[in-house]
Amino acid sequence: MDHIVLITGATSGIGKATAQKFAKKGWKLIITGRRKEKLLQFAEELKSKYAISVTPLVFDVRNFSEVEQAWNSLDSEWKNVDVLINNAGLARGFNPIHEGSIDDWNEMIDTNLKGLLYMTRVVSPSMVNRKKGHIINLCSTAGVDVYPNGNVYSATKFGVDALTKSMRIDLLKHNVRVSQVSPGHVEETEFALVRFRGDKERSKIYEDFTPLKARDVAKTIYFIATQPPHVNIQHVLMMSTQQAGSNFIDRSGRRDL
Repeated sequence: MDHIVLITGATSGIGKATAQKFAKKGWKLIITGRRKEKLLQFAEELKSKYAISVTPLVFDVRNFSEVEQAWNSLDSEWKNVDVLINNAGLARGFNPIHEGSIDDWNEMIDTNLKGLLYMTRVVSPSMVNRKKGHIINLCSTAGVDVYPNGNVYSATKFGVDALTKSMRIDLLKHNVRVSQVSPGHVEETEFALVRFRGDKERSKIYEDFTPLKARDVAKTIYFIATQPPHVNIQHVLMMSTQQAGSNFIDRSGRRDL
């Protein structure tokens, strides 16, 4: 039987690596993103390399009407999503609270919290009706520990943690699993570049230690999603060996294998 996974924010970083992992295992994919050309190209690459069915949906998770329209555009069989991966998220800005940008704050709240809620709202009713399904939310170590200048980003990720726990309780009687992955620093993503608005110099934050790779997180997500039906891995907190928390990183040099 074909399994369907829906991954938001699939054009880069963890989302892209996760899509590749599920595609390699033969899953049918729905991948979403805002960058149309990049998303369509990635969809063609996946179909060509892995001979699987891929449906790309171009929309912004921050806009509920776009989310709803994209979901309603799917054929009925594509709406039987087995796993929803709420991956889309970002950090914007790195200022103390008294100097923060309101636009940056709104962008993080709208993407990291509202986007997750909007996607869950359209996808979860089908899971409830079928009495099966799995929702995996991407959180962060910033949702476990706060750090200087991380204020609103951390607040959104603490919110993701609270929503994940609440969703799990709400969906428990419907046999829908809810899980969460909270990675520390992850390389091979656009996280730092987005946070610093394309400033490549400020984005060089991994030169003195070895962080996680996007594929490390993707492997963990796939592991969570493929457990037996009676098993729900509720939360995985993962960091590189050189990171012990949001505020503790051994920056004595990279230790690449």
